[in-house]
Amino acid sequence: MATVVFYEKPGCGNNTRQKVWLAASGHTVLAKNLLAEKWSAARLRSFFGTLPVAQWFNPSAPRVKSGEVDPVAVDAQTALDMMIAEPLLIRRPLMEVDGEFRAGFDARAVDAWIGLNDSQPKEEPCPICHRSEPCPTPEETDHA
Repeated sequence: MATVVFYEKPGCGNNTRQKVWLAASGHTVLAKNLLAEKWSAARLRSFFGTLPVAQWFNPSAPRVKSGEVDPVAVDAQTALDMMIAEPLLIRRPLMEVDGEFRAGFDARAVDAWIGLNDSQPKEEPCPICHRSEPCPTPEETDHA
């Protein structure tokens, strides 16, 4: 199984469930605080691969949700500069396995990449917004 370096926002319910699922699938998860990490543009860029710039952004970030930041209108260098200055803008989690980098947690893509078991961990209410059902995707949450 893989060792996954997992950059998260501490306290994020989605990230917690994703880490539990990875561990339940036999992976070793090394969690790191995405917000406290010292990012360079080159290092951060490596996580986004061929994703369009708009998909580098956390759609639940307050400045994105308010419309202050329009991910579609931002070029790559500006996006990286913004994300280094304000890590809440970064789509999470960021994951690294054996020199391969990924942004976001698409279960099918993660399964194809390193493997996931068939059952997600027991769902718990989101510790941030306290919804009785989980916040399955950043787009469906009301928190960054």
